[in-house]
Amino acid sequence: MPKRRWVVGVSSLLGAAACSKDPRLAPLLPPCTASANAINLDTAAYLAIDPAADSGCVTFAANPSVVDSIEYLLVPQSAAGTFGDSARFQLQTVTLAAAPPLVQAVIPSSSPRVAAVQFDGYLRHLARSGAAGVAALARSAAAAAPTPAAPQPAGPPSPGSLRRFTVCANLTCSKFQAVTARVSTVGTHIAIYVDTLAPKPGLDSADLDTLKQVFDSRLYSLATATFGAVSDIDANSVVIVLMTGVVNKLVSAATCQSAGFIAGFFYSPDLELTAPASISNHGEVFYSIVADSAGTLSCRHSRTQVKRILPGTFVHELQHMINYGQHVLVRAGQAEEGWLDEGLSKYAEELAGRSYLPGDTATFLQYVNNNVYDAQQYLRAPGNSPLLIEFDQGTLAEVGASWLFVRYLVDQYGDSLPGKLDQTPLNGAVNVATQTGQDYTTIITRWALANWVSDLPGFTAPPELKYTSWHFRAEYGSYPLVPSTSAGSAVDVSGWLRSGSGVYHRAFQGPSAPAFTLSFRSSPSALLPLAVVARLNVIRIR
Repeated sequence: MPKRRWVVGVSSLLGAAACSKDPRLAPLLPPCTASANAINLDTAAYLAIDPAADSGCVTFAANPSVVDSIEYLLVPQSAAGTFGDSARFQLQTVTLAAAPPLVQAVIPSSSPRVAAVQFDGYLRHLARSGAAGVAALARSAAAAAPTPAAPQPAGPPSPGSLRRFTVCANLTCSKFQAVTARVSTVGTHIAIYVDTLAPKPGLDSADLDTLKQVFDSRLYSLATATFGAVSDIDANSVVIVLMTGVVNKLVSAATCQSAGFIAGFFYSPDLELTAPASISNHGEVFYSIVADSAGTLSCRHSRTQVKRILPGTFVHELQHMINYGQHVLVRAGQAEEGWLDEGLSKYAEELAGRSYLPGDTATFLQYVNNNVYDAQQYLRAPGNSPLLIEFDQGTLAEVGASWLFVRYLVDQYGDSLPGKLDQTPLNGAVNVATQTGQDYTTIITRWALANWVSDLPGFTAPPELKYTSWHFRAEYGSYPLVPSTSAGSAVDVSGWLRSGSGVYHRAFQGPSAPAFTLSFRSSPSALLPLAVVARLNVIRIR
């Protein structure tokens, strides 16, 4: 699990400070009182309020209308640009009317893709660890490593030729297996190898030629035009697609039923020239499952299923490959942070699906259905899942957040942005801010508001608070994000602020209702830690 710096016991520590005479310890904060300059927003106007600026106290002006109510959306959020910074928060009206606490519940996921998400996250973590991670992996795997393969000649392989590969054989890549595979078909950019021990019957030559055509002519060209060039450290001018049962066996049949399977992956040590040959094939390789209709290796995978799922997996992993090559090989930087790298790969899947539109809606949906589902998991309880994570923790909601954020970025800053994010040595929030020319805190708080107001019926959102490529309320029918509600005089929301994410609440102020003051703190008497970059986002809906 990734490291977390949990912020706990703040109120108890400050309580001890109040009892102490030690001048180095901070005193308890006084309760909030009404401020002289109350917030008075027009409809569709919004603010991102730093609670540190006024001791976590904010006052909303009285409603001057004797007829109309005012509605505010309140989003307490962590705008932190680093992972691991979380803190408890309380957002409360200073003088509360009687009202029960409103806290978002954890919504469990029911989709069996957890194994793939966790393994993909592990591989992104391995990529971030660089040469030190590769060296540690080599030490841990040394005892079981197969004999390294012979060096390969330059140029694309010949159809029918054999090659030996070394393949990660468990979910931590502490075990490797030797695989002998034969070249089935070669395109301009892709060469497909099939494990000689793959179950029979597998994909036939027509199936493999079809996959090659999709990979070679559509997906490779689309990905490189969008994200940048693929490296070619083995000088063979192609990306190798290695279809092997070792990938099938990464999960057992029982795990496959409960947590899903791994359709394919990119393994960054293959692009590390200093990695020993016992754990690296020293070339651009995409590893995939083989068809196994009888389930001899793990769960069953029919020919039809393999042909359906591999294109989306391939373009997803190809973005990871390009991203790593551009950051590490071309610009000698560190691999991209996992949350942004994953969001770009999910965007690659969507982009591939859109290449079939207009006309082939069914294929489009094959590429984007998982993205839409994962985003739904995030929107059901955004306060439960950080956007920024050191490496993927295995939740579909986190993947959904990554896709939503990248999708919002592209909608706001243009189709060229993904290429800029890949072709740089910069990482994470700094990368986003540099390529967009916008302060990261501004971007992240606007994204939080856009998740509610972008296509809100009866409301015209500011252009910077919109997704332009999706109308999510129409897609979902019943929109999964459901803020808690109360009168402005009875706001009582608490929970966790997690890096990048927020909690949603609608506050209503009736006709002629008086001003109200909110306390946004970690406790009634303690400020939120600066590290979480807390913001109270406010937009007036009506």
